[in-house]
Amino acid sequence: MYLYNNQNWPIFIWNSEKLLSLLSHVRNRQGRLIGKMGALGFELRNEANLEILTQEIIKSTEIEGEFLDREQVRSSIARRLGLDISGLVFSQRNVDGIVDLMLDATKNYDQDLNKDRLFSWHTSLFPMGQSGMYKIISGNWREDSTGPMQVVSGALGKEKVHYQALPAAQIENEMRIFLDWFNWDQNTDLVMKAAIAHLWFVTIHPFEDGNGRISRALSEMLLARSDEQSYRFYSMSTQIRKERNSYYDILEKTQKSGLDITNWLEWFLNCLIHAIENSEKLLEKIIDKHAFWVTHARVNINDRQRKILNMLMEDFEGVLNTTKWAKIAKCSQDTALRDIQDLIEKGILVKGSPRGRSTNYELKANAE
Repeated sequence: MYLYNNQNWPIFIWNSEKLLSLLSHVRNRQGRLIGKMGALGFELRNEANLEILTQEIIKSTEIEGEFLDREQVRSSIARRLGLDISGLVFSQRNVDGIVDLMLDATKNYDQDLNKDRLFSWHTSLFPMGQSGMYKIISGNWREDSTGPMQVVSGALGKEKVHYQALPAAQIENEMRIFLDWFNWDQNTDLVMKAAIAHLWFVTIHPFEDGNGRISRALSEMLLARSDEQSYRFYSMSTQIRKERNSYYDILEKTQKSGLDITNWLEWFLNCLIHAIENSEKLLEKIIDKHAFWVTHARVNINDRQRKILNMLMEDFEGVLNTTKWAKIAKCSQDTALRDIQDLIEKGILVKGSPRGRSTNYELKANAE
């Protein structure tokens, strides 16, 4: 018995009183964050938007077990937004495809959603009609020619069925109902609508693959409508990736319950609050990084140094030493050491606390 088997499907119900305080808190945090970003200059807003979109795309694909190259994603977004950024790299077709999907969802958030638009999104995800090694139907609804669509886990012979989607013959009608609601319902708060659309879409599971990524894009589209702007300053997929286990748990439990989706909505709202909180921390880093480069605008810094300094001001893993510098910058150890010594002389880097045999380096406190 799944959600779509309920007699009144798809008429969802929820406890408004239980969710009112949580929804008010979300709306308050949204407003404060947008207000803070609105007070910043055009350059900083673009940088924040680029970073958040990069994270959103990378993490949404990671949820499905696919890992994209960060620099390719960032470069693809920057080119499509017309941003003048140095060091852009070539991006593969599959990267450009999901970037096109997400930008269409967020930049054109106020446009109607229809079947053709969804088909173009799906084709962008699977331009060759392949999902990994498997041939799939691309740019059209799934079929049940090889049996019902199931979400399973476990070894062969010991599979566990987490979900079985509704029959393919029903998709056309189910999606017509969904799209009418998506485009014309004006009675539901847009944040709540983002949560409902996410659940409703994955319940229908209209495509052979990519349903999770498209459902999260639909959430971002409706959240952009709720913010009344295409700039994205927080990322739901980044937070869902952190809470991946509970995400799948609540989806599975909700699919096997009645049409009261209060628990799903509560989970979604809490996840959104965490996403906004984490974005505020990220935005502080972006502002600090901007201040750093303003302070050092007249200092002669080469491209290798600039790349690694930016990484140090973001989420650098482990400690920085000459070996890691050489690997990241794709240069010799001698060149890495010269780069580092140059930044020490300019008062930007200092030697860090001893760790193991090799000397490590970090940003000087007053240089940040």
